[in-house]
Amino acid sequence: MITKNILMIATGGTIASKNTGDGLAPAMSAKELLACVPEIADLCRVREVQPFTLDSTNARAEHWLKIAGIIEAEYDRYDGFVVTHGTDTMAYTAAALSYLVQDSPKPVVLTGSQKSAYLRDTDARRNLADAFAYCADDGASGVHVVFDGSVILGTRAKKTRTRSYNAFSSIDYPDIAIVRDGKPVYYINEEKGAAPKFYRALDSDVFVLKLFPGLNPDIFGYLREHCDGLVIESFGSGGLPDYGDGALFAGLKEFLAAGKTVVFTTQVEREGSALDIYEVGRKIRACGSVLEARSMTLEATVTKLMWALARARGKEAEELFLQPVGKDIL
Repeated sequence: MITKNILMIATGGTIASKNTGDGLAPAMSAKELLACVPEIADLCRVREVQPFTLDSTNARAEHWLKIAGIIEAEYDRYDGFVVTHGTDTMAYTAAALSYLVQDSPKPVVLTGSQKSAYLRDTDARRNLADAFAYCADDGASGVHVVFDGSVILGTRAKKTRTRSYNAFSSIDYPDIAIVRDGKPVYYINEEKGAAPKFYRALDSDVFVLKLFPGLNPDIFGYLREHCDGLVIESFGSGGLPDYGDGALFAGLKEFLAAGKTVVFTTQVEREGSALDIYEVGRKIRACGSVLEARSMTLEATVTKLMWALARARGKEAEELFLQPVGKDIL
């Protein structure tokens, strides 16, 4: 017996693309996508909405807020939500939704594909079927990415391959489940939230500064005038280079003195940062109060900083950032 009502939120992406003669571009409607996987009708009742149609390269904070707003407005009418999305920025959207829709006892599932559903033999149809299979399951809750049979926490998902079907990995945390033969098999039984908490704002004036050898310290002056928050992707366990003049440390100190928020992370994909291991990391503490992402993904770090800065500034924003959400901080 079909008991679940699912809302599909279609946003474009490769899964909905056709060849325009100028490259792939989203062109399929939500109804066309659903028609490619008729077995979904045996799992649940589906209604679809299509707030926008984008290559996900073009997605940004306003689109994350739009999706979250739809989920909030329709929350009481549906048992779960499936968001079809391009793969390039899906991890950012999944992380953002993890902060905008917290403690949801109902599932919010993102999926997409490496090849279009318009083609005969692709990953698109399986991923869409798996997403609905997980979303319609009684054990599902919270924000997750379902891709190539894996169920990944929204705060832990990262695109790690550009072409292969197993495009997404769970970073420094196990997959929650797999979808096998159309049914979820759980590795971790997550505790369901009692009631959702919705947030309606993000501060997108956040910049990611990727360190490279020889970085010009003048960049801090520019960023001080244009950003509310800064994520610094440092080398290894974390730190700032000192080329004999201490200029990068001086630039960081001035940025912090202006009341801005800084989060240090690492360019290394796994195992996270640890600023206190090396002198180049410990010296940062003398510049002022800085945050550390540790094993958070870059996507989670950026979107959580946007969420925190939209609610507060200074110490209060730092405290918000350090509160664990969706296993982002272990």
